[in-house]
Amino acid sequence: MNCESLIFDIDGTLWDSRALVAEGYNLQLEKEGLSHLRVTAETLKPLFGKVMTEIADAMLASVPVPDRYALMERCMTTENRYLQENPCRIGYPGVTQTMAQLAKRHRLFIVSNSQQGYPELCISKLELNPYITGHLCFGDTGTSKGKTIRTLMDKYHITSCAYVGDTQGDYEATVEAGIPFIWASYGFGTPEAYAAKVDSFEKLLTL
Repeated sequence: MNCESLIFDIDGTLWDSRALVAEGYNLQLEKEGLSHLRVTAETLKPLFGKVMTEIADAMLASVPVPDRYALMERCMTTENRYLQENPCRIGYPGVTQTMAQLAKRHRLFIVSNSQQGYPELCISKLELNPYITGHLCFGDTGTSKGKTIRTLMDKYHITSCAYVGDTQGDYEATVEAGIPFIWASYGFGTPEAYAAKVDSFEKLLTL
């Protein structure tokens, strides 16, 4: 596959933050007297890759709208702070070293369905700052991941690229964006189709 640029998902592709994210959410829920809504890494597994409102609808279904989304915002703020304070040794093997090699041949980007601040946190914790040209997330655009990918492509004048992700939602985003999908099969999901597949992050070097 010959692409000028590569765009990456975060969760299930670059790292597995489920346990830490759950801990961050639970800190806020306990603070608000809602410990009965506690979540676990397994609870979050099928939700990762969805936009924040969809996660809130599943995770906080018993909380009425619009309080549900305001609570989700507070949970995400606490999550970001918790991750910032944690060493976050949760990157998949070889991510930083592989990114360093890929950056010699491609421009590298990140598009996530996350809140603002989360891509920056991942980039900082995995020491990817020298290699990532740009990033966008749902918190920046408020649109679907496919539209966010297209917005990033327009912003950086990307004409040839592929998206590396792990879920059906990632695959659907690439269909919407009109670009190839590379499935990170070590991640969280099983998409219905893909243009190429890697069973470890390092395999991108030989793809």
